[in-house]
Formats: sequence, structure tokens, C-alpha cells
Amino acid sequence: MKKIFILSLGILLLGMGAKAQNISENALGLRIGGGEGFGPEITYQRLLFDNNRLEIDLGLRNNSDFDAVKLVGLYQWVWHLDGNFNWYAGVGGGIGSISDSRKKDHRHDDGVFVNVAGDIGIEYNFDIPLQLALDFRPEIALVNYDVYNSFGPDFALSIRYRF
Repeated sequence: MKKIFILSLGILLLGMGAKAQNISENALGLRIGGGEGFGPEITYQRLLFDNNRLEIDLGLRNNSDFDAVKLVGLYQWVWHLDGNFNWYAGVGGGIGSISDSRKKDHRHDDGVFVNVAGDIGIEYNFDIPLQLALDFRPEIALVNYDVYNSFGPDFALSIRYRF
């Protein structure tokens, strides 16, 4: 009886692990979001392992107080939800340059900043090579946090071509 139970459990676990995930080898598109300013980013994803990928985003951010350019890299874990839906979480960091228009106030200045970032989101992969994603990326400045706010929540919508 014990052998049958262990064999059944093993077959069940193998069946669960064999569930195919719909993660593309590459995806390229736009990420449009806001938080500490609104702006577009060019986004690229590269599959590293079965359920891990690298995401690199290069974008602009601006609001009435500043203009910024930043580059962010994230290592992500991806889990299948249902159908064509996946959810993901990741960690990483970035670097950027900011031009602040509030220079009269001595607390604000132009400069370079470095931050760490987390990421959590959900994506839908259409039957055509198109992906739509919604995510939340909190960022915390490590270097020059007086130039770039020390904490910035970033919500974004992404559309990518999968190949």
C-alpha cells in the first residue's frame, strides 16, 4: 500500500511539473508607467532557465519637477497561473541621470543616481506573439537619494512582441 501511495504521488508531481509554461525566449516592447514621474521605457526580456528570465528597461521619466533617464535590470521568477496567464516577481537595480528644475531649493540638484528595485506583476500571452503585462516596481535610491527620491513606487503597463 505504501509503494502504491508513493508511486501515485510521484506520478502526480511529475504531471504538475510537466505543465507547459508560456514563457518566450525573447520579448521586446514598451513599458509605460508612472510613480516618480510618467514616461515610456523600451523593455527587453530574455529567458535564462525554465522559469527565470532577465528584464532590461531603458526609459525616460518626467514630471513638472524633473526629467530623468534610467536603465534598470531585473532577475525574474515566472509562475504559470491559468491558461495564458503568468505571474512573476523579481529583484534588481538600476542607474540613471536626473535634471531637476527645482535648483532654487538647495535640497534638489542634477546628478546620477543608483537604486535597487523589486518587481511583481501579471502577464497575459496571447495566441499570437503578443504579451500584455501589468506590474508594480518599488525602487529605493542607494546613491544620491537626495537627487532622486529615496523611495519610488512605479506602476506600469507593458506590451511586448514575443519571439
